[in-house]
This record gives sequence, structure tokens and C-alpha cells, in this order.
Amino acid sequence: MSPALPLARPGQSQDLLQDLIRYAQGLPAVRTGVVHPCDAVSLAAALEAKALGLIAPVLIAPRSKLESVAQQEGLVLGDVEIEDVPHSHAAAAKGAELAAAGEVQALMKGSLHTDELMSAILPSSAGLRTKRRVSHCFLMQVPTYPRAFIITDAAINIAPDLLAKADIVQNAIDLARVLGVESPKVALLAAVETVSPHMQATMDAAILCKMADRGQISGGVLDGPLAFDNAISSEAAQIKGIHSEVAGAADILVAPDLESGNMLAKQLEYLGNAHSAGIVVGAKVPIVLTSRADPKLSRLASCAVAAILAQHYRGNPP
Repeated sequence: MSPALPLARPGQSQDLLQDLIRYAQGLPAVRTGVVHPCDAVSLAAALEAKALGLIAPVLIAPRSKLESVAQQEGLVLGDVEIEDVPHSHAAAAKGAELAAAGEVQALMKGSLHTDELMSAILPSSAGLRTKRRVSHCFLMQVPTYPRAFIITDAAINIAPDLLAKADIVQNAIDLARVLGVESPKVALLAAVETVSPHMQATMDAAILCKMADRGQISGGVLDGPLAFDNAISSEAAQIKGIHSEVAGAADILVAPDLESGNMLAKQLEYLGNAHSAGIVVGAKVPIVLTSRADPKLSRLASCAVAAILAQHYRGNPP
């Protein structure tokens, strides 16, 4: 019997990252442009993801650098396809070109800066934009919370306005549904749970909820503004008189801006022993954005998410 979708049974998963990898191993390996993997960590991750059957990598980088790193680290390139380009900027451009042409179905960041990769992907001329804003999702599992959940956006949109937040929310809902949550519960975070014209995050949260009521955001159940304690604890919400089907059962936590989302995700990881995988959604192909500090398992699970999304996009183009 094939494994259930990784988020299909809230509260049942004991290891989100392994669940993601196990499920993706039952799918065809996704042809993935790995952009400038010219250090030991990114090259090893691409090769291990290949060995696990998650991706069929196309390494886009100077061949001489790849061979040098492989030799120094004892890695075997073997028959892995290489697109030989002169430098990281050219690698980013080539990755975008291959993705737009349908020659790769996913992209993966190597040892170049995120801005350098995204600057090749985001222009309309690159051919990878959809009607939605591109955004980032962290899939996280914390030992003290009964279900895996998504934090967004913690890596792409610095200070999103209302319409950008609507896309961020919709992207996260769509990802959660692909991963098995039938009707994701979305908590729109702010510092307080009451609407105040002096706090833009509370105003945006209230409007986003009404947009969902009017069908402008679909597929999930939204509530907000919710302070973090109310979002993750039904008891805290009850004490404050908040009646919410989202509180204590959130599948998605929407941060008001990148800084708060990034700090929240990293605090959970480093102080709360959370496990995480990350993916960029909203483009025509999934994009694996990993940090140099990410552990190997997080990198592999991120590849697994890309494989699951790429398989979904084959029948449901974004």
C-alpha cells in the first residue's frame, strides 16, 4: 500500500521530513535544474537526492568547479547531466531558461545567493511567472504541537501589501491541499487578536478573512487577526473569549512580514527543535530554496516537496 500524503492525517505523523521523502520516492524523479552547486553541501545534497530517487539533477555550473568540488569531497558525478556555464549569474539565467522551456520541472538553489537566483526567475521576461505573486513556505513539525504546519512568507516578500498577502495565503492553501489537507485552517498572525486601525497587520487580517468569505481566497478556513498564542492554543483563545475553529488547529501560520516570519521559523527550529523543509511556490515550477545552514535531511525533504508539487503540476499547471 502506498503511503498517505504527508499532511493527510493531522496529528498522526511522527516525522514530517521522512514522510515527505517516503511519499516522493513513490513518484517519478523530477528533472531538476540545480543552480550553481559549487560547494560540498549543495553538490552532495543534489547527488543524494538523486540516489534516493527524488530528483534527476541537471547541474548548472562551471564544469571545472563541479569537478574540483567533487574530487575534494570524494563525490562521484558519474553520468549526471551538466550544463557548463561560466559563473553563477549565467547559471541562474540558464536555470530559468531551462524551466521556462519545460526542460526541467523544478529548480534548486546551490551555492549562490537567493537574490541572484530569484532575480533571474522573477522578471516577466523569464516566462516563469503566473498570475500569483511568488512566495515561500516552510513546512514545519514541532514536538510540542500536535500537527505539521506551514509558515509563510519567511523568505521572499519583505513587506507584502494586502493583495500580496492574499496571494501568499492562496499559495499556502494550495500547497497544503496538494500535501493532503482537505480544508487547511489558516491563522493570520498579528501582535493582538483585535482589529486596530493603528496596526496594519490586524486590518489586513480582517480584510483577508472577508475576502475568503466572498470567495476571493478559496480552499481553506481563515481566522485573524490572531496573536501567536491564540493561533496555536485553543485554551489561550478560550481564555480570551475567541471562538475559532482555527485556534489550536492551524495548518498554516501567515506572518505579517518577512522579518517576523523568518524569526518565527528559525526560533522554532533552533529553540523548539523543529524540523523543516522549504519551497517557493507561485511560479510555474517549484523552487527549492535551502540555506547553507540547513541540515541534510531538510534539503532532501525540500527536494521531496518539489517532486510532489511537480507531479501535481503535470496535471494541474499553476
